[in-house]
Amino acid sequence: MSETLPALLGAIRYRVAMRTSPVPASPCLQQTARLSDLLSLGPVVLDGAMGTELDSRGVDTRHALWSALALTAAPETVRAVHSDYLVAGARVVTTNTYQATLPALLRAGHDAAAAREIIAAGVRLADEAARRFEAKHPETQVLIAGGLGPYGAYLADGSEYTGAYDVGIPEDSGFREVHRPRIEVLAGEGVDLFALETIPRLDEAQALVAMVKDLTPQAECWVSFQVRSDGAHLAGGHPLAEAAGWAEGEETVVAVGVNCVAPDVVGRALPVLRAATAKPLVAYPNAGDLYDPVTKTWQSAGEGIGIPELAPSWIAAGARLVGGCCRTRPAQIRELAHAVCP
Repeated sequence: MSETLPALLGAIRYRVAMRTSPVPASPCLQQTARLSDLLSLGPVVLDGAMGTELDSRGVDTRHALWSALALTAAPETVRAVHSDYLVAGARVVTTNTYQATLPALLRAGHDAAAAREIIAAGVRLADEAARRFEAKHPETQVLIAGGLGPYGAYLADGSEYTGAYDVGIPEDSGFREVHRPRIEVLAGEGVDLFALETIPRLDEAQALVAMVKDLTPQAECWVSFQVRSDGAHLAGGHPLAEAAGWAEGEETVVAVGVNCVAPDVVGRALPVLRAATAKPLVAYPNAGDLYDPVTKTWQSAGEGIGIPELAPSWIAAGARLVGGCCRTRPAQIRELAHAVCP
């Protein structure tokens, strides 16, 4: 029988407080490794697309909430996708909360309390998948990254790929209401770190990191930017080198890089990043297809060199967190894991 949201929300919480939160953690959490610890040991494999997998399994994501719609419509499918990526070789799974924000959920007809519970469900589903995997593979540690998409994802108009949204950052109350409540919920549910994803603007990255530091002072995060095809500028126009230089000085940011760009763009961006920071680099591109924000669909860009084939060169260029974004699937993550962690 398909799970209902109330049943899911009544499930046991494995992590009641974030290990990096001011709230004391349970004894089991004190044994959880930090991302920085794992990165010191070598490359770490991330998961791949959530929306693509949901679509392939019959869950319609053509909605302003995108994949977050499945947190209420098909929670068991979300958990199954997380599980499949773990079996494929991912060791960090990102919560399905990229587009799950309080204002978006209110806009979709939920009240504030229900909206917060839906965001919390994103953590619990990832955590359930991780704990089940670890029970079968006790030698393996899985980390849960709280996914934080940009303001443009809330707008649901494709502007996360351009940074062209007219909002005051960080002072605008609407901007803060998109981000801050989600961070509060993710931290309260016990994520191990935060993933600031597809960020097209430096000022937004700075504002998000400031919120994370304010709410969970000991937290770790990675920041991955949306960049132009030259691999040298953020989508919003700032030089990528300037963004990397900022990340270098932020203790909270343990890795910095790019995501949801074409695979060939990664090779252009990594040298720019490495010249500006000594921190581990992040690379999880999409499959190279093109997104249409009007139809909310992806158009194939044809066959090119794939992520598993390119990943060893990214590792050589300083990438330590590698995975896939939109249009990538567990089979590619499995090939990627074999390529970088033979």
